[in-house]
Amino acid sequence: MKKLRVAGAIAAAGLLLAACSGTGQESDGDSSDTTDLTYAVITHSSSGDAFWDRVKSGAERAGKDYGVTVEYSSDPDPAKQSQLIDGAVADKVDGIVVSMANPDGLETSVKAAVAAGIPVVTINSGYDRWKEFGAITHIGQSETIAGEAVGERLGSEGLKNVLCVIQEAGNIGLEERCKAVAETEGGKVENLQVDGTDDNAVQATITSKLQADTSIDGVLTLGGQYAIDAVAAVKEAGSSAKVATFDLSEDVIDAIKAGDILFAVDQQPYVQGYLGVTTLYLKSINGNDVGGGQAINSGPAFVTADNADEVLAFAENGTR
Repeated sequence: MKKLRVAGAIAAAGLLLAACSGTGQESDGDSSDTTDLTYAVITHSSSGDAFWDRVKSGAERAGKDYGVTVEYSSDPDPAKQSQLIDGAVADKVDGIVVSMANPDGLETSVKAAVAAGIPVVTINSGYDRWKEFGAITHIGQSETIAGEAVGERLGSEGLKNVLCVIQEAGNIGLEERCKAVAETEGGKVENLQVDGTDDNAVQATITSKLQADTSIDGVLTLGGQYAIDAVAAVKEAGSSAKVATFDLSEDVIDAIKAGDILFAVDQQPYVQGYLGVTTLYLKSINGNDVGGGQAINSGPAFVTADNADEVLAFAENGTR
């Protein structure tokens, strides 16, 4: 909630800058400095991913609020995502927001955008590489810090044998989460690779693992929709394993309230999309470099049975 208020404050500041000239007099709103701006938001998401739908919604809402054009595109293949970046550079957009699940695969294209004078902001993935690539800032959460917090929490629940379910092969951010969880959980943490593009397959894979090893007492998923798959898998396998997850959805919050999910870690994807565009907008209209040379943390925040009702109202709007 506090972070959303911060996002609103930044948005209000951007609108104020757009409405006033350097002399303190109101402008007519038609300044060439604030019109005809186009920003490309290019992520590594697959179609149908609820998390990235919220990133997209945040970016598009910022575009609407500021009266600028936001062009959203995505591809989980780093080679194809690089082509999208190259296309945005060729189109001479005014700024690029990009997620870097595979930084090495995007390095040439991102650096080429910066060299072409196009401001770049990284979001979600790329926390440790954005400076190296010349981006203005990074908006997201430290996967290490978030993973360590989750590991401590799972350990406090007394869990000794936890599955960490990875839905995207090669996504370094997801791998960092599981590694950090393992370092602080205090018990056994085993990675389980699943096909995140097929929820039925995700459920089947988790079910099979739970049936094969009845000592598993915890399942940690790294995306909200996969937590719902895990809940179904636990029931199908007749397991008593507890489920926890990164990221939110309305269904996840309902499951937390019902006691089927222990907690969710919210990195606030809507904020990532909104602040990504906001940062570029302020760069365009006022030359600002938001972040002060540091990443902007959008999370982690824990959602539990204690605050689920408060968050649910926003989840129903598709923004949490």
